Amino acid sequence: MPTKVTVNSGQIAINDGSTFLVTASDGSINDNLAQGFFVRDTRLISYYEVSLNRQPLQLLASSPLQHHSALYQFTNLEAPTIHGTLPSGCLLVTIRRDIAVGMHEDIDVVNHYTQTVELKLMLAIRSDFADIFQVKSQRLLASGAIATTWKDGILTTKYRNAEFYRGLQITPTCATSTPYYANGRLMFDIKLEPGQSWHSCVDFTALADGDVLQPPQTCTISHDTEAARIRDDFVQSATQLQSSNTEIAAYYRQSLIDLGALRIKVEDRGQQFWMPAAGIPWFVAVFGRDAIVASLQTMMVYPELARGTLVKLAQLQATTVDDWRDAQPGRMLHEIRRGILAQLHEIPHTPYYGTIDTTILWITVLWETYCWTADVNLLDECRFALEQALAWIDEYGDFDGDGFVEYQTRSKDGLRNQGWKDSGDAIVDDRGCLADPPIALCEVQGYVYQAWQRAANIYQIWGQLDRAATLRQRSEKLYQRFNEQFWMEDEGFYCLGLDRNKQQIRAITSNPGHLLLSGIVPQDRAERLVKRLFQADLWCGWGIRTLSSNNPAYNPISYQRGSVWPHDNSIIAFGLKQSGYHQEANCIAEGIFAAANYFEAGRMPELFAGIERKRDYFPVPYLDANIPQAWAAGAIFLLIRAILGLEADAPHHRLQLCPLLPDWLSNLQLTQLRVGDATVDLWFWREGAKTRWEITQLEGELQVSSKPINAPTQQALA
Repeated sequence: MPTKVTVNSGQIAINDGSTFLVTASDGSINDNLAQGFFVRDTRLISYYEVSLNRQPLQLLASSPLQHHSALYQFTNLEAPTIHGTLPSGCLLVTIRRDIAVGMHEDIDVVNHYTQTVELKLMLAIRSDFADIFQVKSQRLLASGAIATTWKDGILTTKYRNAEFYRGLQITPTCATSTPYYANGRLMFDIKLEPGQSWHSCVDFTALADGDVLQPPQTCTISHDTEAARIRDDFVQSATQLQSSNTEIAAYYRQSLIDLGALRIKVEDRGQQFWMPAAGIPWFVAVFGRDAIVASLQTMMVYPELARGTLVKLAQLQATTVDDWRDAQPGRMLHEIRRGILAQLHEIPHTPYYGTIDTTILWITVLWETYCWTADVNLLDECRFALEQALAWIDEYGDFDGDGFVEYQTRSKDGLRNQGWKDSGDAIVDDRGCLADPPIALCEVQGYVYQAWQRAANIYQIWGQLDRAATLRQRSEKLYQRFNEQFWMEDEGFYCLGLDRNKQQIRAITSNPGHLLLSGIVPQDRAERLVKRLFQADLWCGWGIRTLSSNNPAYNPISYQRGSVWPHDNSIIAFGLKQSGYHQEANCIAEGIFAAANYFEAGRMPELFAGIERKRDYFPVPYLDANIPQAWAAGAIFLLIRAILGLEADAPHHRLQLCPLLPDWLSNLQLTQLRVGDATVDLWFWREGAKTRWEITQLEGELQVSSKPINAPTQQALA
């Protein structure tokens, strides 16, 4: 059993939809830390402390129970009481919290002392109503008006700033002693005979945008919520995986649970769909790129998730030019927020559109969803959004007319970098110096090439053959231009991108790995590219680093300058598989799964350090990594799909396989795999070095076939 590595140790985070709670391991909330109870991007509880006779409690143990609940258990320290000194370790105090629309708290105290105990239980609670951006950056600014009242057993705190309003109602219920409020604390007088227990519930009701978000008023039970029911339905109806390798099966199951907990409701034409939020705790919101990538990753697992994503992003597609929000007609959003900074227009996230790749990837995912669902109605519904997205690529993506899509913010508060590596210091040259926008990233050109090809397929279905032919011709011209200007012959690799002077950004990064999936790489160059990906400066053993360790800017514990991102590696692995590099794809899968084995419950964090994998070493988590994270969870699914080589053609009732099980995965079964209206169960197993498969159950019309393993090279790992 390997050592288990905790991500964000000393912190507990739970959520119900976009409502979430972040506390220290002892359940406390410190207003000077990135902690609190958050509703619609606003911190409603900024400070929380429980005490007995003004003495802090001694934490015994704490843990999340599910995504929406957590349990904290304490005992007392030595404390003076009216009957004398109470020795330490005589009381058992249990606090359970459930995020269920609002938040419900159960508090229980049991007296294991031999004498009667009388004491005061105190809850110190404060609200600062800070915006989530202020909390995360710790740039807190007091503004607006806050008022607190205690009336009829309800503690109400309200905040108003111009037209922005939030509130919190705290209601003790079921208490076996009468609560009262004084000096900023809720207090309970407790008298317990030996062996006697005391209980109280506390309901936290959020007031936001005219809505009253009240938790179920029930005690000491697991609170069922709509989000939890939807999560459970998602987990049960998704494609299931079983294997004699119980660890792989557990990672898959945990990723299902994580992704289920991250879903956001989407309503369209009287119907309800779901899309993935980006991650817990700080990205429980609509993020365009994260949602579209996670939807692509989960296609074999639950293609309906992509429908919700496609529809929601189309609903929020920009219609006008707005430089403050980096918006142009046809562009898909980067991020939307609902806190005070957004509502008062102090930040551009209403929504903010500064992402160069989401619009392009949306087109590819639209086609991929059709391939798995055969849903012509979805294509028709998204027709206008598709036309607008294609127009955006031409007019605003390639804003200088050089034939490549590049980014440059026009907002004073916009993102400097707008690819998936969007931190301000992520894009550097081979000297480690920051590259200045406008920047044409290499992978973005591959995305455009693929999007034009996929859009051509869609127009062909609609009978617009001339439009389809034009898009294919444009993609072929891009193929030629790209390979002329982005290839570095001396490195046998593609450059990171072109800078503002149209010069190559010659840093060695993971970005060119994405090109394999797009089809823009010639076969002879693919072999050299793959070899370069697995040289020691990029390949650390756990995965491919974001930046070469030979680069002066390399830092393995940074956000995007040498770390390992599971989603990045899953896309590269899937591209390797598509290009015929089966062993190399399996190598990445082994590294990521080996890392998962060290993380608690096999949950993949957003990223981890790119430190070299050595005997008896473990992967080092990145400080403040989101966990669960949608595209980190989705990486598990895409890696499994890469191992099996699954390609759906639902309109023609076909599923193609190209399985190559590695020696660490001797067998695998998929059940409830949906392709169009058909559902199939598949069993895969190893016989020597070969992989066999069979259909164990089939409902509906589906032709399942396999193609031979014809790897162009087996030398990249040498």
